[in-house]
Amino acid sequence: MKDWLRKHPDVRTIRVAAADLNGQARGKRVPARFADKVVKDGTRFPFSVLNLDIWGEDIDDSPLVFEQGDQDGVLKPTERGFMPMPWLEAPTALLPIWMFRENGQPYEGDPRHALRAVVDRYKARGLTPVCAMELEFFLIDDSGKTMQVPASPRSGKRRKAAETLSIRALDAFDTFFTDLYDACEAMDIPADTTTSETGLGQFEVNLMHCDDALRAADDAWLFKMLVKGLARRHGFAASFMAKPYADYSGSGLHTHFSILDEKGENIFDSGGPKGTAQLRHAIAGCLSAMHDSTLLFAPHFNSYERLVPDKHAPTAISWGYENRTSAIRIPAGNPAARRIEHRVAGGDVNPYLMLAAILGAALTGLEDAVEPPPPVTGNAYAMDLPQIPATWEAAIDAFENSDILYRFLPKEIIRNLVQTKRQEVHYIAELTPEERVELYLDTV
Repeated sequence: MKDWLRKHPDVRTIRVAAADLNGQARGKRVPARFADKVVKDGTRFPFSVLNLDIWGEDIDDSPLVFEQGDQDGVLKPTERGFMPMPWLEAPTALLPIWMFRENGQPYEGDPRHALRAVVDRYKARGLTPVCAMELEFFLIDDSGKTMQVPASPRSGKRRKAAETLSIRALDAFDTFFTDLYDACEAMDIPADTTTSETGLGQFEVNLMHCDDALRAADDAWLFKMLVKGLARRHGFAASFMAKPYADYSGSGLHTHFSILDEKGENIFDSGGPKGTAQLRHAIAGCLSAMHDSTLLFAPHFNSYERLVPDKHAPTAISWGYENRTSAIRIPAGNPAARRIEHRVAGGDVNPYLMLAAILGAALTGLEDAVEPPPPVTGNAYAMDLPQIPATWEAAIDAFENSDILYRFLPKEIIRNLVQTKRQEVHYIAELTPEERVELYLDTV
C-alpha cells in the first residue's frame, strides 16, 4: 500500500471509507502525508456510524449510541489497498476499510464481515463461490423540475423513449462510457460489456466472474460509487435507485454464481443442460430463504415500485431453465459454466449484504440436501406461486421474524438493519413522492 502512494506522488489526500448497512460510504479525508499511519494503525470511528439511516442520522434507541457510550471501532484497510478516485478533480486515493473491535475481532455489524463469514463457511467445506454481477442504472438530467434523460453530448438531443440494445443510445454517451472504462481500468474493476436497457436513459454494465466473493462485492460497491461520481463530473446524474420512472422498468442487480470444489471443478456441472443434484440443492436453499431475505434485495421504499408483476422484475418465488420471469434462472450454455442467476435484487442494494444472503442461502440448501419444487415453464407472473413480500413493511417484518436468516447472518446485522428500516419507514411517510425520488436519486 505504501508503494502505491510513492508511485503516485501527485496524490495529496486520501479517503478512507467503509460501507454502512445501506451501502453508503462512511469515513474520513486524510492528508496523504499521514497515510502510512492509517495503513499501520487504522483509524477509528463509532460502531454506530455503520448503522445510520439513509439520511445519515443516528438510529433512535440504538444500543450502539447512548446505551454503550457510542464506543469506537477500529477501522483497518481491506486487502484491496489504495486506488484512484477518477471522478474527483484533484488527484485523490481511496482506501477501503472495515471495522474491528478493540481486541481485533471482526465487528459483526459490518456488512463486509457478514459476507466474509459466509465465505469462510464455504472454505471450511473446500468450496469456492465464483460470482459475477450485472448492474443496471439510469443516466438522468435532474437539473429541472422533472427528471429526463440527459442531452447527448454528441448531438444535443434527448432520447424520447427506451432503446433496448441500441448502439445509437450507447454512442450518444460515448465520452462518458469511455471515461468510465478508463476509470474501471485504473481502479481494477473488471467491467465487461455495456448495453442500453429498456428504461429511459438506462444502461447495464456486466462485471466479470471472480473467484473471490469479497472482491466481487467490493467491485460492485466501488462501481456504484464510481458511476455516480463520474456522471456528476460529466454534468448529469447516475442513479441505481430501483424505480426512478413510473412508466419504465426499474434497475436490477442480477448475480450469477457457481461453486468450485477443491479440484477447481464446478459442482453444478453434470455434463448436460440440467445440472447436478448440488445445483438443485443450492436452488432450493435460495428459494427457501427468499421470502425472509427480500429486505436485502429490496431495502428501500422505492424498491417495491420495481417489484410488480409483468415489469421485468421477479415477484414469484420460483426457478426455471432459461426463464427470465422466474426469480432464479439457470442459463443455458456450456455445462462447464453451469450457474445460478439470482434475479430479485434491485440496483439499490448493499452488495455485501445481498451476496451474503444469496450465498448463505445456497449453502443452507447444500448442507440440508433439500430438493426444490419443479422448475417453471412459461410466464411465472401468471402462475399461482408463493410470492415475495409486496411491501417494504411486510419485508421488514419477514426479515425480523425469520428463523432461517440466523443460519447465515449475524444477529447484530439483523437487529441493526430492522431498527434502521423501521426508522426510515416512519420518516419516509412524511415525504412527498418528489422528495422520495430526490432522497434516493444520489444515495442508493
